[in-house]
Amino acid sequence: VQLQASGGGLAQAGGSLGLSCAASGINFEDYSMGWFRQGLGKEREFVAAITWSGGRQYYADYVQGRFTISRDNSKNMVYFQMNNLKPGDTAVYHCAATHRTGEMVRNERWYDYWGQGTLVTVSS
Repeated sequence: VQLQASGGGLAQAGGSLGLSCAASGINFEDYSMGWFRQGLGKEREFVAAITWSGGRQYYADYVQGRFTISRDNSKNMVYFQMNNLKPGDTAVYHCAATHRTGEMVRNERWYDYWGQGTLVTVSS
């Protein structure tokens, strides 16, 4: 199983970045997909998740409408568009896969597979 995240980089506050995650080795449509992040010296935290069909999305409260998660099951890809970035969004972003649905997708303990992460740095 491989979850390959890409698209991280440097952005200015107020700017945008788009992340992608390519999944292989799993039946992609069986999994909800999530994004988590871990800032320097911080605990890993939930950011967003999307159900297997793409019909339901979940976001952390602090996202406040700035981020959008989507997926393309024909390509085994999940996407994450981040707008109006803030310095506090600086972190390593990981994509992950879970068989769970509903509110459990907010909890990292329920995830089966994790990608290696991609660094997002937001300057003020």
